[in-house]
Amino acid sequence: MAAPRSVVVETGSWGLDQDAESPSGKKLKPEKFPLSRWEFAAALGVFLVFSTGLLCIYLTMPAAEYEMLKLPRTLADLRLLKDHLVTYAQVNPAKFILGYCSTYIFMQTFMIPGTIFMSLLAGALFGVIKGLLLVVFNATAGASSCYFLSKLIGRPIVTWLWPEKLKFFQAEIAKRREKLLNYMLFLRVTPTLPNLFINLASPIVDIPFQIFFLATVIGLVPASYITVRAGLALGELKSVKDLYDFKTLAILFLIGSILLIPTILKRKRVYE
Repeated sequence: MAAPRSVVVETGSWGLDQDAESPSGKKLKPEKFPLSRWEFAAALGVFLVFSTGLLCIYLTMPAAEYEMLKLPRTLADLRLLKDHLVTYAQVNPAKFILGYCSTYIFMQTFMIPGTIFMSLLAGALFGVIKGLLLVVFNATAGASSCYFLSKLIGRPIVTWLWPEKLKFFQAEIAKRREKLLNYMLFLRVTPTLPNLFINLASPIVDIPFQIFFLATVIGLVPASYITVRAGLALGELKSVKDLYDFKTLAILFLIGSILLIPTILKRKRVYE
């Protein structure tokens, strides 16, 4: 999780009522669900394993903590959750970190929105250094888990949701095979492509896991630092959008451009 990225989901006509009609008067049929029964069963099995683990961790907490435990969707929710958990995190640091990490990785694996709030919470409860280490670890673990899940069942989903974006990504990767790490670092540092799409599409376009892993660990640091640091002033933050103003985005693109220099120089030498 990590920096927020906007994701445009192109689902076509999936979900339309079977009786819906086109402007020409012909009935429209909903698009076929992209997963086979085996793929859906595999995804459901992984989901149930994660969910069971989270439930076991949840049941170890005192009953008094249950009422306020919910995924924050707004900054107001996050402030209430932080105030509720601050004492528990200090008294039971190991249990809290286990629950926090499991929730973050679960959300990242199954593409559940809201990890930016988890990153802000880490900064608010643990400070910049510890919070940053915690966020980068969880974001990398969750992205890696999503990578392997996509390797198992991701191709039909990505092809179904983002066919044009996948073709573009595949073409860009093919042009940069020799300096692939630099390009992946650029994508991780900048909001050029959504992190969700990168996690799902990387195994499909044959990006080796070691490159994916290194780019994720290193590339998520700048944006994670910005988010975690903002968590220190959680009470003053008015909107999540304030985290990534024009100045911040310009800095991220500058860092990303520097990372691309080896790739640009390599291509220049080839054409000379």
